[in-house]
Amino acid sequence: MKLLLATDAWRPQVNGVVRTLERVSTELQRFGVDVAMLTPDLFRTIPAPTYPEIRLAITTPGKIGAMAAAAKPDAIHIATEGPIGFGVRRWCLRNRRKFTTSFHTRFPEYVAARWPISPKLSYAVLRWFHNAGNGCMVATRSLENDLRSRGFERLLPWSRGVDAELFRPRPNARTDEVPRPVFLFVGRVAVEKNIRAFLDLDLPGSKMVVGDGPASVELKRDYPDARFPGVLTGEPLAEAYANADVFVFPSRTDTYGIVLLEALASGLPVAAYPVAGPLDVVGGTDVGVLDDDLRQAALSALDIPAERCREFALKHSWPACARQFLDNLVSAQDLSVETRALAMADGR
Repeated sequence: MKLLLATDAWRPQVNGVVRTLERVSTELQRFGVDVAMLTPDLFRTIPAPTYPEIRLAITTPGKIGAMAAAAKPDAIHIATEGPIGFGVRRWCLRNRRKFTTSFHTRFPEYVAARWPISPKLSYAVLRWFHNAGNGCMVATRSLENDLRSRGFERLLPWSRGVDAELFRPRPNARTDEVPRPVFLFVGRVAVEKNIRAFLDLDLPGSKMVVGDGPASVELKRDYPDARFPGVLTGEPLAEAYANADVFVFPSRTDTYGIVLLEALASGLPVAAYPVAGPLDVVGGTDVGVLDDDLRQAALSALDIPAERCREFALKHSWPACARQFLDNLVSAQDLSVETRALAMADGR
């Protein structure tokens, strides 16, 4: 089975979409799937408006179509609604090729936070984009219900995973270099992440913001007492989680939040608003506190044992995430019996 995976979100970006696609493509190859990636690093790029770290491919529909055809894929998945995603979508429709998509980011809300563009208009464009495919994968039930109410069709569940070997409790990593308790946020430092709501909280100890983005300079200026180590990956990121006491997630617009699972795998309880994303991941569990009073949520989360958080996170694996993705691919694109059997054989 050969899969063409087209995405406008790719390295060197550091975010949940890129991490998901990296891990899922790796797991799919272990299942015997030949994954061909169509990514921005294959083209000349320009920085996205207000997001210079995000590079947009400069290309033509003809070139995109030629590259898609050269891959000779059995299945096609379009992960993002950018220049590459639009180009592959156009090629699929012109050549009557079935394809699936995935909805990762609430762009209408992000756009509305920067420009006077109605989310209703943006959702109409996204609905047009995704409804042309044979299935749109979504991470949570809340997101599925929301998109269905907006007219999105053929929605398929696709959860997320965590690298529990990298992200784990590390008693030796805990230091007293900063006052404790340590309240941590990890993610893109941008207006839609609502980080000010976290930094404005009257909390004991210290606050740390790991990541970078268009709001970094402004937040560093306005909150000199908070720590901003910048982007961390791999072991340094895992150690930052392990050295904290509570993971505070102030976003009201995330579709999932892989960082929630990374924090839990590291033994960190979660404090967040009771909104889609946190509700889907930790709602109804005893590993986080969801409250419209984010300060109270953060303080209450201090009493949650690290072992309980770790045990919860271990139920979420990347192989399981990849198998769910593969199930969706096979059913939505109606692959042959032989290909279906190959795709489903490993891990069953």
